[in-house]
Amino acid sequence: MTAPTRVGAADRSRVPAAGGWSRSSPRPYRRPRGRNQKTPWLYLAPALVVLGGLLVYPVYQLGLISFFEYTQAQVSGGEPTTFQGFGNYSELFSDPQFWQVLLATVVFAAACVVSTLAVGCALAVLLTRVRAVPRLALMLAALGAWATPAITGSTVWLFLFDPDFGPVNRLLGLGDHSWTYGRFSAFFLVLLEVVWCSFPFVMVTVYAGIRSVPAEVLEAAALDGASQWRIWRSVLAPMLRPILVVVTIQSVIWDFKVFTQIYVMTNGGGIAGQNLVLNVYAYQKAFASSQYSLGSAIGVVMLLILLAVTLVYLRLLRRQGEEL
Repeated sequence: MTAPTRVGAADRSRVPAAGGWSRSSPRPYRRPRGRNQKTPWLYLAPALVVLGGLLVYPVYQLGLISFFEYTQAQVSGGEPTTFQGFGNYSELFSDPQFWQVLLATVVFAAACVVSTLAVGCALAVLLTRVRAVPRLALMLAALGAWATPAITGSTVWLFLFDPDFGPVNRLLGLGDHSWTYGRFSAFFLVLLEVVWCSFPFVMVTVYAGIRSVPAEVLEAAALDGASQWRIWRSVLAPMLRPILVVVTIQSVIWDFKVFTQIYVMTNGGGIAGQNLVLNVYAYQKAFASSQYSLGSAIGVVMLLILLAVTLVYLRLLRRQGEEL
């Protein structure tokens, strides 16, 4: 039988007390009491001040002007500003051209979003199939298109499809065909430019999402005999759903408020306004016709539509919170 050992003072300090922690044992983290809960808001205050000056105040002024009669006469001080209430909105909604432009804007934005997503997702999958050098070249070319200013890209596309000097008509043998003369051909030309400058965002985002998918999942699908389209539809698309929601909603917002491409490539909305979208229509009402109140009303309607799209986006993200 061995003799009991004595516990010295140094050893006694390492023995946990009954019902508690010893001096040398690690203690659980406890949040300090009385911590200032306003600290995060102090860090956010500079950004909130800038956003308030650049966003909230202009939106407030936009909504305010939409409730008054505000034309060139009021701007110059020749006539007093009078309160119209919802009169500007009533005049706007009773104008058949507004509903035609709204329909054209929705259809055009939908076509741009679908085309952008199709091209971006296809090229994202292609990036995973090619070697490093072609992948780098495609990335640089796409980022170059993404970084090109809208007015510069619109001018380049106009030159490519020019009826006299454009190389596209020569390659296709179309002679002096004018792409901007017809309504649908002009919209198609603008759609190509919008997709060209928008697909890099979708491509890079979806490519990053594909790279995060475990390779074992894709190998198992390929071993089961699934085609590339089946792998995308049944494996990749469900796993990339949160990313696809983000790029879809952002594309909707960007394409719904297209201005530069339409204004530059159709010379302000096309012949007799056949290629008008809401942003160009608001510009014409506010600055070409000096009806600033009507232009503001159109801007408020666009803001409400985009806010509705944003709320749908946030709701979708909330439903998929576990996946995000």
